[in-house]
Amino acid sequence: MARPFLFFHLAFALCFFLLIRYLLLADAAVVEHTFHVGNLTVERLGQSQVITAVNGQFPGPKIEARDGDTVVVHVVNLSPYNITIHWHGILQRLSSWADGPNMVSQCPIRPAGGRYTYRFNVTGQEGTLWWHAHVSFLRATVYGALLLRPPPGARYPFPMPHREATILLGEWWNASVVDIERQALLAGGAPNNSVALTINGLMGGYQLTVERGRTYLLRIINAALNYQLFFKVAGHSFTVVAADACYTDPYDTDVIVIAPGQTVDALMRADAHPGRYYMAAQVYQSLANATYSATTTALVTYQRRRQPPSLETPPPPVMMPSMPAFNDSATAQGFYASLTGLLQDGTPTVPLHVDTRMLVTFGLGVTPCAPAQTLCNRTLGSVAGSMNNVSFQFPTAMSLLEARMRGAPEGVYTRDFPDRPPVMFDFTSEAASADSAVMATSKGTKVKALRYKETVEVVLQNTAILGAENHPLHLHGFNFYVLAQGAGNFNAHRHVRTYNLINPHQRNTVAVPAGGWAAIRFTADNPGMWIMHCHLDAHLPFGLAMAFEVDDGPTPDAVLPPPPPDYPRC
Repeated sequence: MARPFLFFHLAFALCFFLLIRYLLLADAAVVEHTFHVGNLTVERLGQSQVITAVNGQFPGPKIEARDGDTVVVHVVNLSPYNITIHWHGILQRLSSWADGPNMVSQCPIRPAGGRYTYRFNVTGQEGTLWWHAHVSFLRATVYGALLLRPPPGARYPFPMPHREATILLGEWWNASVVDIERQALLAGGAPNNSVALTINGLMGGYQLTVERGRTYLLRIINAALNYQLFFKVAGHSFTVVAADACYTDPYDTDVIVIAPGQTVDALMRADAHPGRYYMAAQVYQSLANATYSATTTALVTYQRRRQPPSLETPPPPVMMPSMPAFNDSATAQGFYASLTGLLQDGTPTVPLHVDTRMLVTFGLGVTPCAPAQTLCNRTLGSVAGSMNNVSFQFPTAMSLLEARMRGAPEGVYTRDFPDRPPVMFDFTSEAASADSAVMATSKGTKVKALRYKETVEVVLQNTAILGAENHPLHLHGFNFYVLAQGAGNFNAHRHVRTYNLINPHQRNTVAVPAGGWAAIRFTADNPGMWIMHCHLDAHLPFGLAMAFEVDDGPTPDAVLPPPPPDYPRC
């Protein structure tokens, strides 16, 4: 009798599983958009400027989906430039053909009518992400919010807000950003500073109206190209509840620090005296001797009760928040160090066994001058970004992912990215800038090959070569645990003891302190080719990047499918 009884239970369990799967699929939806990328003339700072934009909007369209949905975006490139779109923070499980970085997961969508459809599932993700161009400096104006809500019937793991507002922070140039990038590359240095910061594409024109006693969820996105930012609202404080679409333990603060590429979800209670208050975003400069300290504002206005005309009074003066000093690194690092992950039922725990340990130094170095660099110092060489003294070179004939699929990496990439820097030295000493042995950087397209489900720990060590700076490093295809971070050189004997292996927060972009380090850990359970790069866009074309190549798994549901029929060709 035992065998029929066991069979009955197995059959019941299978039916129950299929029923749950059917119900989940029934609730899932297909979220479909068409993006027309083209020229748009806008008025800013008293002059007209032609920018590249999506659907005639700046910022671009907001995409909203739920956990379990399928997102389909048809991109039609009517602009004069190559374009790709990256869905920043989407894990792209078994859909890395839709990830978007130019010449990594795809060749670009060509100008004058080129098309490509991005299709991906939203699986196990909730919160605020965003999308942006991943070619050249075009993401300065080609970007928008990507909001992932809980599945039907589920709730946030924090008090339900009465309303929400999306806050996109950006930069503005009174010039073509393509020309700005070209100037930087020819000069072998940093691009010209932007002339202003923006909030939702405006300089001072955005307004958020609130009602006293209500709670508002602010979905804050740093879409700036080159600057970390402090964010405050006069007379108000926040409770941070998520970062990079990963829930955090509630963290109370009056200032938010956010690096390019990062997002923060924060609750703000409208509990101030009814009036008008500025929200402000200000540049945070970690680079020594930097002087650029731009600030932009928007207005938070309390609803006023209607009064007879005879009783109307002038609106009160607008309150400005007291901002940190533009180089206040202590406040910046205090914010990042205070974030911890929210432990929920089913939340993945930190992998305790590590298969591969890497020490990756990154920052600036020098390479021999290229023939076209007219402003290059022929004696010292040209500035280059690098990781472990390798300056990443993007392929030109075939994307990394296509070469992986074809099993033909020869001439496209090599699998010899080093696990450690070639020379060990005092990484955070300014004296390193005078040592040619540690500054010398080679160019190459080197990737780190990983087995499926290999657990990787990477210590990201910032260097002071040509100046210490806080670099936000973004990893495609994964969320990682930030185990610890600190100033100075990483010391394994001392700093491993400080690791948070209980509830570290997860991110897809970590702001590694200037002259410091961060330790991250992730499991390579997503087959494909995944770039890790600095999200200060001036550093990406200089080569501050590397890539992970992740093998397919042993079962059919762990194998990357072939590319879609309209996959762009070079």
